[in-house]
Formats: sequence, C-alpha cells, structure tokens
Amino acid sequence: MNSIYRHRARIAVTLVPFIFSVLHLLGVLELGALHRLDNLIYDARLRATMPRTIDDRIVIVDVDEKSLAQIGRWPWSRDVLADLVDKLFDKHDIGLLGVDVVLAEPDTSSGLQHLRSLAANELKDNPAFTEQVDRLAPSLDFDARLATALTNRLVVLGYFFSDVPAFRSGGALPAAVFTGADLDGHSVMAPEWSAFGANLAMFSNVAPMAGHTNSFTDADGVVRSLPLVARYGDAFYESLSLAMFRALTGEPQVKPSFSKETVLPKAYRGLESLVLTKEGKSLVLPVDNRGGALISFRGPGGPAGGSFRYVSAVDVLNNTLPLGMLQNKIVLLGTTALGLFDMRVTPAGETYPGVETHASVLSSMLDGRLKVKPDYAFGYEFIMLLSAGLMLAFCLPLLSAFKAVLMSFAMLVVLVASNFWLYDEFGLALPLATSLAMTVTAFALNMSYGYFVESRSKRELANLFGTYVPPELVDEMVRDPDSYTMQATSRELTVMFCDMRGFTRMSESMEPIQLQSMLTDIFSRITTVIRAKKGTIDKYMGDCVMAFWGAPVEAVDHAALAVKCAVEIEQMLQTLNTEHRARGLPEIGVGIGINTGLMCVGDMGSEMRRSYTVIGDAVNLGSRLEGLTKIYGVSIIVNETTKALIPELAWQELDKVRVKGKEQSVSIWTPRSPPDVPDAAVGGELLLWSEFLGHYRRQSWAAAERVLLNLLDVAGTKPLYTYYAARIASLKRLPLDPEWDGSTQFGST
Repeated sequence: MNSIYRHRARIAVTLVPFIFSVLHLLGVLELGALHRLDNLIYDARLRATMPRTIDDRIVIVDVDEKSLAQIGRWPWSRDVLADLVDKLFDKHDIGLLGVDVVLAEPDTSSGLQHLRSLAANELKDNPAFTEQVDRLAPSLDFDARLATALTNRLVVLGYFFSDVPAFRSGGALPAAVFTGADLDGHSVMAPEWSAFGANLAMFSNVAPMAGHTNSFTDADGVVRSLPLVARYGDAFYESLSLAMFRALTGEPQVKPSFSKETVLPKAYRGLESLVLTKEGKSLVLPVDNRGGALISFRGPGGPAGGSFRYVSAVDVLNNTLPLGMLQNKIVLLGTTALGLFDMRVTPAGETYPGVETHASVLSSMLDGRLKVKPDYAFGYEFIMLLSAGLMLAFCLPLLSAFKAVLMSFAMLVVLVASNFWLYDEFGLALPLATSLAMTVTAFALNMSYGYFVESRSKRELANLFGTYVPPELVDEMVRDPDSYTMQATSRELTVMFCDMRGFTRMSESMEPIQLQSMLTDIFSRITTVIRAKKGTIDKYMGDCVMAFWGAPVEAVDHAALAVKCAVEIEQMLQTLNTEHRARGLPEIGVGIGINTGLMCVGDMGSEMRRSYTVIGDAVNLGSRLEGLTKIYGVSIIVNETTKALIPELAWQELDKVRVKGKEQSVSIWTPRSPPDVPDAAVGGELLLWSEFLGHYRRQSWAAAERVLLNLLDVAGTKPLYTYYAARIASLKRLPLDPEWDGSTQFGST
C-alpha cells in the first residue's frame, strides 16, 4: 500500500486513458477514431482468416459483360430468363435457385400489350387480327412464361427494402417469418424500413419463398454485415441467404431468441439468435441485436477471387456449359457487370459482387460458422478495459522501464490473442480497438510521466545528494524520491568529526603540491570508508572531515555504522602509516569524536551558498569529543548514548566531563575489541580500569595509584594512564572536595 500511495500521481496519470475509454464505451464521449480503428482491426483479422478456397456447393450464374455483349443490355426479356431457369433445372439439374434480381415491372419487350391495345381499339372490327393476337399471346406473354418456369421449382426470389422517403413501394411482399407479437416485450434494434421493391404478384404466387437483398453499410462506406431479418411495419422478413437456407432445410419456422439474463427487464434483453425449428429439431443462428450477421468473406470476390465458381449466364443459354457441372448445386443468379451497379465496398475488396455477399453468408450457415458481434460485446469490452486498465495503472508505476515494456507487450498479446481465438473458434467478433488504444496510451503516459516528471526529480535528487552520500544510497533514494527532501527536520542521528593529527607539522615541512597530494589521498581513503558504511559526507574543514548517519536515508543502526566506520578509519591509517614509513613520509594520527542525539538536518546556508548539513547541541558535543581525543590519548571518543546503542562492543569509560556550553556532565567512552574477538588481556585491563575509576571518583588517591600502577604493568605506558597518573599527582596536593562528582571540567574544549 505504501508503494501505491507513493506512486499515486503516476497511477492517476495511467488511469486517464482508462477513464476516457469507459466514457467512449458508455457513449458519453464518442471517439470516432476508435470506431475506425475497430473496423480496421476487424478487416485485417477477417482477411487473415479468409480460407481463400472454393465452396463447391454454391455456384454463381453471372450476368457478366460477356453475357450482356451477346444477349443485349439489361434487363433481359422474361422469355430469356424463363429459358435460363428451364435450362438450369431441366438440363443441369440444379438443387436450388436464388435470384438476386427483382422482377418488379411487367415485361413489355414482346409487344403483346401493344397488339392487344390495337385489337381493342383501332382494329376491333378486324376479327382475324384479334384471333391472331389470341393465338400468339401464349408465346408473347414473357411474364407468364417466366412464371411457368418458376412454378413447382425450388426457387427463392430476391427483393429489397428502402428507407428513401420518396420511394414508392411496389410488388408483393412474401410472408413474414415472425411479427412484433413474437418479441414478447423484448427490444430489437433492427432498422425499420419505410418502403420496398418486391416482385410482381404473379411471380410471388408461384415462388412464394423470397428474401431481401439488403446489407448494412458502415459509416466508412464498407459493407461488413447484412440483416438476416429486416423490420417493415410490425413484421420481420428474412434475407435472401436465410430464405435459401430455409428452403434447403425444409422451411423450418423462425423464432427470435433473447438473452436469458433475468436480472434485466425484457426491454433490455437484446436479440441473441434466430431459432429454426421443425419437427422437434432446432438450429440456432447467432445474430446481433439488429438481427444482423457478419459476412464471412471467403476470398477477394468475383470470378477470379477463388471463393465460388462463376458461370457466365450466356454459356447456360447457349448450351456451352458442360453437363453435370451444376448438378445438385445451389445456384445464385446475379451480376458482376459494372454497369448494373451491384458491386459493394467490402473488407475483402473494393469492388465486391453483391451476389457473393449472400453466397458467403449462406456458405457460413451451411458450415454452422456464422460470425456475429453478440449483444454482450459491451460487457466483454468493459471487462477487458477494467481488468487491463486497473492492472496497468497499479502495476506499471511499480516496475522498471524494461519490465513495464514487457508487461505492456504481454497485455497487448493477451488482448489480441484472446480476441482472435474467440473470433476463430466461436465466431464472436468482439471489439478490440479501445482496449489496445488504452493499453498503448497508458504505457506511453506512464513512461512519459516517469521520464519527464519522476526521472527529473530522481536526477535532481541524485545531483543534489550525490556529493554527500554513497552511490548505493543514492540508488535507494531515487527509487522513492518523494520520501526525501532538503527541508529541515529534527531526528536522532549520529555525527562524526574526524581530525588528522600532525597535519600542522607536515604543512611546515612539505611543499604545497606534495602536501595537497597527500591530503587528497588521505581524504579519499577516509571518504571511501565513510561511504562504505553508508555515511553522509557533510563537509571537509581543513584537515577535518565531518560526516553523519541516519539522513537523508534513515538507518536504525546509525550509531553502529558510525563507530564501525571510525574503527576502520583507525585501521586504515595504520596501513597508511606503514606505507609512509617505507616512503620516508611522516605518520598520520587521527582523532575521532562521535555523538548520537537529536539534530536538525536539512538544506541550510545563505542565498548564495547552501549545503545539506546538521546543526544542534548534539553536533557541537561531537566536535568537543573529537577535541578530547588529544587529551585522553585515544583515537575515538563517543558519548554515553552512542555507546548504549552498540552493546556488542567492549567499551572503556574514559571519564565524566563537562565541556564548553554544557552544564551536565557526560560519560565518554572509547571502543575496545568486539566480543567475538576474545582477548583476556583486554578483559583484565578493563576490570582493573573499572576498579581504578571507582577509587578515583571517591577521591581515594592512594588506592587509585596502586591500581594505576598495576594497569601500567599490564598495559604499558598508555597515554590515558600516564595522563591520569599526572592528574592524581596534582589532585593529591589539594584538599578533598566534598562536592566533587568525579567530573572533569573543560572550559575551552
């Protein structure tokens, strides 16, 4: 939770595409670009999955340019069409004929109507003429000849609906497959047409099965689907492909089927499928809530497209088509001639024959693989947006750039793969563009925010603290820059003052350049040790280095780190002095004062020069402790607070002192060997020293001197012991002080 709170701004930025996507999905903010992208994705997916193989079950008899050149311009006379129908059924023994042309007007090409008009008017007094007209009528009534050709044959006629206001309906509609009463209160979004252009009644009577040839044209002018049922008035009429399918399957009844989700009212449970039932058997055709189905194009379309076999109509009429080629085939009569304007713009081609759209849908029905955008596409898209959006928003800000790229790419792969699988396996054309756009945009915004905002703050933080703290601490800080600030705060820290001994003497005897080189080398080594122990360099003051622990990166063991650093500096100088002796250079001593306490840390200074430093009484005491190292003859002095935080070390109490600026006395200590390095001599020495301090603080000078002599025998002439020997010698000459608490007063240190 802390990580989420820390990255809340970046999470909010990453959520912006999700919010816009949901608003688009709800229709509050329509983003046309996403609709266009969804169409492009659908088209690409469809083209990638087209089988590009011929469906041998369906053949298109084509009124092509070759046929028009030999037979004449369209429309042909009905006796030609009658001849064509007769030859298809009688000679070629086809199984079913679907007619993708409308027989809406009487055929006057034979002149029979004109002859009858003459017989009824100008030549009514000429019985021979009237008799001759009656004798020729059967052969000149081309509509009747076509009606006869259609009678008792498995033929499905085509017609169309129109929504043009000025269009006048004509012809006879076939029987509806169901009515508004069959909806049972459910809502259907099928477009309602205002007019129709149907076949003459004489044709509808002998070929009662008919289907409309309408299709849905999307906003970009591309035909991707067609309505299996169209609404006119309170009735629903089937498409040409559905009527042909029903003719092939025994004309089952058609019933609408709706979502079974009982939580929603009927009016909100959309149309899901059409159920074809006959003799207790049923077949389900999935549709969208408009009653439409997607056209599963098999290939580019046309005679060269390789989806269906095309036969020129003139070859049938001229008897040049080999027998058996159409036997038991499903035949669609249509046209590819450009002048007859039955071409469509589709994902499979920009000049796609309209007749082949019906052939493609019929082929899908026969295969049981009708593709559709289901009514629950909205819910699917919302779930995809919700899961992907929230996952990206709450995960990307926590990941490195490389892992964020991998996660975003994986998300895109999952979205595309699942969408493709549902389309190919179950025929579900589900939306994808919004989820993809959201994922890409969320990734881009997340990376941009990370680079331009967070990375900038991280770079600033690294530049700010890079000269103070070790690189590994800077790396830790930049992972969470919001937790670090230059603003002054008060907290418990540990400060260290490290002063080199003998520097003044060296400066008098060495050349400036040589002195500078040596000082740089010593400071570099000390700095390396401080950084290794995660210390923050405060400043270099002549021959002194000031550092502190616990800020800007918090460290619960700041006291231990500081003391271990001091011990390692002391050991490092021993190695350095060995090198100096070998090179004839002066040896270097060190005095280190360490204090733990409440300090103010932050960016301080003037408008012209500022630095990240610590101030306060605890800092001043640390400086005083460093000065006492020269008096007590030890390299490291810490206060009581620091010592108490590191019980694992062996400690030697040096004294109780009152330094300048402090009323209370403080115990000062120096570290000895750690407990994991057994040293019997050190243990015995510390016991004697503890006994000595007891006598000393009780002003028992004789007893103290006896113990001190034993210490000098055990430990040798250490500066600490010789210092106390001189102090006792001086104190013996003074009268005993009844108010003395054993503390030493330092007025200038």
